[in-house]
Amino acid sequence: MDKEIIIIGGGFAGVNLAKQLSNKKGFHVTLVDKNNYNYFPPLLYQVATGMLEVSSISTPFRTIFKDVDNVSFRMGELQKVEPKTNKVQLSTGALAYDSLVIATGTKSNFFGMENIKKNSLPMKTIDDAVEMRNYLLQKTEEATYTNDPDKKAKLRNIVISGAGPTGVEVAGMLAEMRNNMLENIYPELTSNELNIFLVDAAPTVLPPMREKSQKYTHEALKKMGVHVKLEKMVKDYKNETVYFKDGDTIETETLIWTAGVTARVFEGIPEESYGRGNRLLVNEYNKVKDTENIYAIGDAALQKTDENFPEGHPQLANVAMQQGQHLARNFIAMEQGQDLTPFHYFDKGSMAIIGKSKATADLTVPSKTVTGWVAWAMWLFVHLFQLINYRNRIKTMWNWTTAYFTEDQSLGMIVRPTEQIDQETL
Repeated sequence: MDKEIIIIGGGFAGVNLAKQLSNKKGFHVTLVDKNNYNYFPPLLYQVATGMLEVSSISTPFRTIFKDVDNVSFRMGELQKVEPKTNKVQLSTGALAYDSLVIATGTKSNFFGMENIKKNSLPMKTIDDAVEMRNYLLQKTEEATYTNDPDKKAKLRNIVISGAGPTGVEVAGMLAEMRNNMLENIYPELTSNELNIFLVDAAPTVLPPMREKSQKYTHEALKKMGVHVKLEKMVKDYKNETVYFKDGDTIETETLIWTAGVTARVFEGIPEESYGRGNRLLVNEYNKVKDTENIYAIGDAALQKTDENFPEGHPQLANVAMQQGQHLARNFIAMEQGQDLTPFHYFDKGSMAIIGKSKATADLTVPSKTVTGWVAWAMWLFVHLFQLINYRNRIKTMWNWTTAYFTEDQSLGMIVRPTEQIDQETL
């Protein structure tokens, strides 16, 4: 009888695990996700700013595994784990497993600040990106016709909290749109009417990256007209005002939140199994602490057994992909009665894009930092080929190419689902 493996989460880690076990004898895999599609988080900000459409970075799971006999898909959310009976309770029913893999990634962390959770714009999901695009376009339209000076002043300020790669990429994209497209698309506005603030409690932008990358990025953003404010901790957002811990404020109707993430906690998994940021503590084989047959991979896992990463691996796509592939090899080894191999992350480096022909890349082999056009081309190449299929790659490449040569953005449409059908139109 085939071994039943249930994977909760269809991101980089979960999909790579499922793909590695595809058509492998002795296994049946059920991939569970609350959405019916896989999407590419590193390019969410381009959906949010109208550079790419949703279908460019997403593919339905059933399409991905349509020719695979031993992989099934179940749409649903994990509600409870029952380790004693080897079952999971989903929002769509119960499933039994021989091995359970948690690959649920992370969600936005608002650090207990309810006003920010309620009123800011996070960017962790496709829904977040589409909502942000609609919101930004709606606010820009409002700026073209409002006569209220107080409202106009708030509309002209955009605050991005979090100067990691996502915050930097959003700030750079918005600055390029303001500098190159705004006057053509919105003749009622002038480019100097939009202020973009990038704020962070840390003393540098891109805190995980090398000093050369940090300095290059800071200077590039300043030259693009982004107001970079460091060592500024956001403590509240209410009455259309961002409040900082040092007493400063910025009036705005737009706060984009990229300042932190946290993993999810699930009923049934022992409290002792969770570590920093609610990440599941795992051993060198990605098995969750104090469990027998439950594993965690990707951003949801905190593994301290890798000698090069004693405090855990960075929450990056490459880690998730490598852990998914490695766990598949260990599952196959277990089935064949072979020894398991511990996971060791091969760090290829990290990179961030700032704008057209502006990016930075910290390489590990060779150990050097590359900036400018070369890093920008590397970023495009790497991200293009990390997309899950050829259709996504072709559509994304086409949008990038046309945007590069025309400085045009054709996806600036406000599209919201209709809440109620007008019966008179039927």
